[in-house]
Amino acid sequence: MTDTVKRPARTVPAAVAGTPVPPPATGPGARRRSGPALVAGTGVVLLALFSLIHLTQGIADVGPLQLLGLLTGSGSDQETAVLVASRVPRLFAGLLVGAALGVAGAALQSATRNVLASPDTLAVNAGAHFAIVAVAAFGLSLPALLSGGIAFIGGLAAAVLVLALSGGGANGNGGPIRLVLAGTALALGLHSATSAFLLLFIQETTGLYAWGQGSLSQSRTDELIQFTPVVLLAIAGLFLLARRMDLLGLGDDASRLAGADPRLARVGAVVLAVVLSAAAVTIAGPIGFVGLCAPAIVRLLASRLRGLGRHRALLPISGLAGAVVVIGADVLVRGLFGAQAGVEVPTGAVTTVFGAVFLVILAMRMSDAGLSVAGDALARLRSRRFFLTVLIGLLVLLTALLVAGALLGDAKLLLGDLINWLTGQSGNRVSAVLGTRMPRVLAAVLAGAALALAGALIQAVSRNSLAEPGILGVSGGGGLAAIIVITTVPTAGSWVITGSALGGAALSALLVFGLAFSGGLQQNKLVLIGIGISAGLAAAITVLLVTTDPFNQTKALTWLSGSTYGRNFASVLPPLLALVLALPVLAGMRRDLDLIAVDDDSPRVLGIRLSGSRLILLSIAVLLTAGAVSSVGVIAFVGLVAPHAARTLVGARHSRVLPVAALIGACTVVLADVIGRTVIAPAQIPAGIMTALVGAPYFVYLLWRSRVDRTV
Repeated sequence: MTDTVKRPARTVPAAVAGTPVPPPATGPGARRRSGPALVAGTGVVLLALFSLIHLTQGIADVGPLQLLGLLTGSGSDQETAVLVASRVPRLFAGLLVGAALGVAGAALQSATRNVLASPDTLAVNAGAHFAIVAVAAFGLSLPALLSGGIAFIGGLAAAVLVLALSGGGANGNGGPIRLVLAGTALALGLHSATSAFLLLFIQETTGLYAWGQGSLSQSRTDELIQFTPVVLLAIAGLFLLARRMDLLGLGDDASRLAGADPRLARVGAVVLAVVLSAAAVTIAGPIGFVGLCAPAIVRLLASRLRGLGRHRALLPISGLAGAVVVIGADVLVRGLFGAQAGVEVPTGAVTTVFGAVFLVILAMRMSDAGLSVAGDALARLRSRRFFLTVLIGLLVLLTALLVAGALLGDAKLLLGDLINWLTGQSGNRVSAVLGTRMPRVLAAVLAGAALALAGALIQAVSRNSLAEPGILGVSGGGGLAAIIVITTVPTAGSWVITGSALGGAALSALLVFGLAFSGGLQQNKLVLIGIGISAGLAAAITVLLVTTDPFNQTKALTWLSGSTYGRNFASVLPPLLALVLALPVLAGMRRDLDLIAVDDDSPRVLGIRLSGSRLILLSIAVLLTAGAVSSVGVIAFVGLVAPHAARTLVGARHSRVLPVAALIGACTVVLADVIGRTVIAPAQIPAGIMTALVGAPYFVYLLWRSRVDRTV
């Protein structure tokens, strides 16, 4: 975001970037200096109001009158017990976590000079969450502070890796979109690893799923007491670094001229911010996007009230804003869903929805800069012989995987059993096993091919090789719509689920691409908007899951993880039909795809209607995604890895990329399914988790390569 920092101080990007502007000594400047006090006073009033409402919400009947009686000393012992045992700890947890995340986000944004830096976008929360679950999975029960230390190690490791990938670790000038991409990729991989631990060690990790969604419910108040001094000391440490962080906003040279080491200030700010984030995660789990929204709102106000740009005002007011956001979200949850459901719905889901909207708004205000992945649209074309060799090799590999998928599992079969089944001569046992196993294998093949083709189309139309249905929220839209049907109509058939997934994917794609294409194609802004929409959809899915009955919740979670479990031959039809409809159209538009992937001028010169062609191609991508989602659920990264690997192997010509990508996608999902149901048989790991564990490192590799090769 280096270009935005150079803009005039009155513009929004410059204010958000945190560049401190000394207030003038005139009368208007004096009025501006009173701005922080005004904002702080308003925040305190809002926080007090939300806190009073918060204390009156709950299952027990302790309303405003009873609360007033308790404050005057005339309340009953039962009402006092309710407040002391339940509501006050929940309120205090919200205040502590909100303040910690708000200050942490402000520090990270200043250290990286990046408006989008936060504990979420740097994967700090995901790293801390993974570390705590990994320790619990091995049966270790640690004291609260020691668990916080483990969370700190996981969060710090994630932050360092994301900063290195985004180019912001050394000098704080990595592109804002690059940072979010790196953090999103790492967070997805960590979430998949965390989900694997939760599935493999169910007894050891009991209760950690609900906590992992961000909940303020507190059963042990001693943890709050222990972490309070940790949070206060970390905030005090950042307050001591306030002047150094002010200088960071002026650039490294200005810091050195003032006698301050910018690297020391940056490292200190990041470490203390991770301490605050780890404490917040240990107390309440990952509460999403508070660290992004709270300081960014304060920085937006700083464009009019310049005193807020100083970190002595920015840090405490960001903490205050964070507390207001968390307590306000918790009040909203219990106000909308009622007392009982308000306890079940995680506060983190609501803050994530707010944060997703805020992220989309920020993306709409940003220039399309900071990320370049060279050579995708013009990748070197291989010889025809090499292409045929790759194609035949992939067909052989897919055949071998199909055989392995049929023979391997909790019940091992022989090749002769498969031949007998195909010829109708198998016994009852073999027929029963293959009758349930073959639909899974076929569903994995067709869904993998469909997702790979959808990813190739989206990357060509957006001209962004880091785009794919999962990251852009298309899969999430289809997933949300299908989850609504699964949880509200448990008896719904596969075609009803397919139709809902198609409608949800179409609406999500319309929203994402409509926002990104407004004002012209913004390649990297498209990805950022998609990430925001995807996060909001995931939070909405979480709310649906925790408010439905346990049977539907288990069914939805299994489907949402990208699993082929329980599939029948009817489940194969949606992706098969989508492929049958899509392939003839793609065969006819293969040359159009080559031109659209390069620029806007080439298609127009050759008489290709750019807008119409884009609409057709994106519609096909949505159809393919919906077919795959309705069959096997949400599977991430296949739409990213397969097209990119195909272009690397055979070049950028889509007549070759599309078949090779489809085969790679099919092989990837089948392999993930075979490993997932074999390695810990009879237990199973969903294919979606396996593909994310492989796809996330590949995504990280792409970012690292583009970091080395980029020219911006």
